[in-house]
Amino acid sequence: MNDENSDQGKSTIRVLLADDEAMIRAGVRAILSAGRGIEVVAEAGDGREAVALAQAHRPDVALLDIRMPRLDGLAAGEEIVRTLPGTGVAMLTTFSEDAYIARALSGGATGFLLKSGDPHELIAGVRAVAGGAAFLSPRVARHVIDGVGARRLGRGVTARARVEALTPREREVLGLVGAGLSNPEIAARLHLVEGTVKAYVSAVLDRLGVKNRVQAAIVAYEAGLVPDGA
Repeated sequence: MNDENSDQGKSTIRVLLADDEAMIRAGVRAILSAGRGIEVVAEAGDGREAVALAQAHRPDVALLDIRMPRLDGLAAGEEIVRTLPGTGVAMLTTFSEDAYIARALSGGATGFLLKSGDPHELIAGVRAVAGGAAFLSPRVARHVIDGVGARRLGRGVTARARVEALTPREREVLGLVGAGLSNPEIAARLHLVEGTVKAYVSAVLDRLGVKNRVQAAIVAYEAGLVPDGA
């Protein structure tokens, strides 16, 4: 997905980390510090502090635990999305229940990462969200497709019908969005200029009637468009 050298030559990705457990913050900070070009610029122990620090530091990514005192991460994420359009929001949690996923995505979060996931996955997720791409932990994505989909028969059929309205190139772009690739990565993969990719992504979101790349990524998964090994 995103390799270790993909951010060389680019500005540092500035991250706000919010979790009510100091030990968790220390562990996540250590993992992110091991990734090139990533810096944790502020830490918060609750949701209200996270919002205030995000507004003060304007980070590229706000990485928020879901369950925090005073204001939970879901509500904090919604406020950050509303007031800081330049900051991407990713949820960091041990939970993968449908209600959390649905609310996080509807609130504008573009990443959903598990604390128990691979450290490289955490780094890749932060980089993807900073680049404007969607990133769901593979376990979360599979939960969305298998767990939720198993209880909502016909979602795959519905998704395939929705993507039929797209051109072959738009379906190809949608599949790569579903794989978590950023616009520059899609451009490189398809030998297109980045501006053309942006236009394709915008057209795909419009045609599918979705709000953001995460929602488009879920459609891509359900329609079977995500390429293996992307």
